[in-house]
Amino acid sequence: MECTLIAEFDNRRAAELAVEHVVQEYGVPRGDVFVQPTGSNNTAGERPVGADAKAVPEPERGAKLEGPIEVSVNFHGDDTHRLVDALKSAGAKTVRTK
Repeated sequence: MECTLIAEFDNRRAAELAVEHVVQEYGVPRGDVFVQPTGSNNTAGERPVGADAKAVPEPERGAKLEGPIEVSVNFHGDDTHRLVDALKSAGAKTVRTK
């Protein structure tokens, strides 16, 4: 079955972890996985982690932390439930099919 799964993450670190899981553990080709902001100004997500959290005691609001990060996966397999579970275990707030 062919479908596109779209997962939303509240930080880039979780989104990148999800990408690694679906590529390495589930064999999805890297060219079938896309990471992008849900808004036009977003680059890191809604919640600071890693270098973003350490940059300043109180992260500045604005383009850097604005809205979730979207990971979309073009999936050509039969077991979408396993892939949805993998995305959720990596920190996806929501997962939907397109």
